[in-house]
Amino acid sequence: MDLLDTLTDKGLRRELPTREEALAVLATTDDDLLDVVAAAGRVRRQWFGRRVKLNYLVNLKSGLCPEDCSYCSQRLGSKAEILKYTWLKPDQAAEAAAAGVAGGAKRVCLVASGRGPTDRDIDRVADTIAAIKGADEQVEVCACLGLLSDNQAERLKAAGADAYNHNLNTSESTYGDITTTHTYADRVDTVTKAHGAGLSACSGLIAGMGESDEDLVDVVFALRELDPDSVPVNFLIPFEGTPLAEEWNLTPQRCLRILAMVRFVCPDIEVRIAGGREVHLRSMQPLGLHIANSIFLGDYLTSEGQAGQADLDMIKDAGFEVEGAEQTTLPRHRAAATGGGCGSVCGGESAEAGCGSGSGCGGHEEPTACGPCGGHAPEQAPDDAAPAVSAAAEASQVSQVSQVSDDEARTDLVRVRRRGAGTELAPNA
Repeated sequence: MDLLDTLTDKGLRRELPTREEALAVLATTDDDLLDVVAAAGRVRRQWFGRRVKLNYLVNLKSGLCPEDCSYCSQRLGSKAEILKYTWLKPDQAAEAAAAGVAGGAKRVCLVASGRGPTDRDIDRVADTIAAIKGADEQVEVCACLGLLSDNQAERLKAAGADAYNHNLNTSESTYGDITTTHTYADRVDTVTKAHGAGLSACSGLIAGMGESDEDLVDVVFALRELDPDSVPVNFLIPFEGTPLAEEWNLTPQRCLRILAMVRFVCPDIEVRIAGGREVHLRSMQPLGLHIANSIFLGDYLTSEGQAGQADLDMIKDAGFEVEGAEQTTLPRHRAAATGGGCGSVCGGESAEAGCGSGSGCGGHEEPTACGPCGGHAPEQAPDDAAPAVSAAAEASQVSQVSQVSDDEARTDLVRVRRRGAGTELAPNA
């Protein structure tokens, strides 16, 4: 197709496609789908090789949010049966984070429900970052706490945070249809604050909320203008007890077209398949890896993810490799543009040179925090929301990981991924 040849050439040159070209990707037929994936895959491999970055969510505070985001199970007035608990202690969050890192995650995303953090909350998160980096200084930490006030991004940066996530979610013209307690401009302001403080900005979208193709293109072009280092693409989980519970608008084919459009518009930016991957891509998840270069490992905020062994097998069977802590995510020119960025090192221009900066968080959007949430875990008291992996078990897992070669299956990851499944424990708590 002339369209795909044009988009591939533009992607290899980091040239922005036109809005008409982006819309045309979403309008392609199922007969053209594999050609679309192949074209986006060429762009992905140019800038990111065959690496897949693994990110891990730690839900610091769950539920009871005052915002009314229609997609979110933690929203004001939500009847969703989710866990609700207040802040995890730093050692609890660090223990949970260590389990994810032992399982292969390169980045830990610290998420808290709510409109935005207080100064005391920033202190709590700073203590948590110190605990996580005290155990492993190579771990990338992304905070996802909602709308930021003046100087809070700078405080997070000083505390050791590498990145900040805050998703735009949908187009400016339709934003008021999904949320009334804050504005699209509020979200843009927070991403701008993160950028200005020297944090690696992460901002993405949610597809499947009843939006039009034009809305999807609008929000992706808006993201490109904000120039985040990573763009998480969430696919709505229509969660019972939320206003969007009946919005089942996505097919695996539609999801792949959306991912391809994002890749063409953001060729050298980390594209992450975030919330809803297992629900909507289903058996076509491996094709998504040919477009996106990043996924979440383990459970989401209020729902369980796919078993870890299945993810590892999928990555290996599709001919990809897990990105290691010693590797960097983005190509060199992006790291240079951000003064090094998160996790940047020197090297060549393309992905094969192993250069760039880290990405952000962004899975399963919480109100003013990170992606559409799901899950059916029973509610429990805040004090019970503790990490499910003991220190001894964690140490054992780390030891096992260090002895596993690149060619061996990571069977240890199954326990990490299924932590809390079928029990009273909070996902990723």
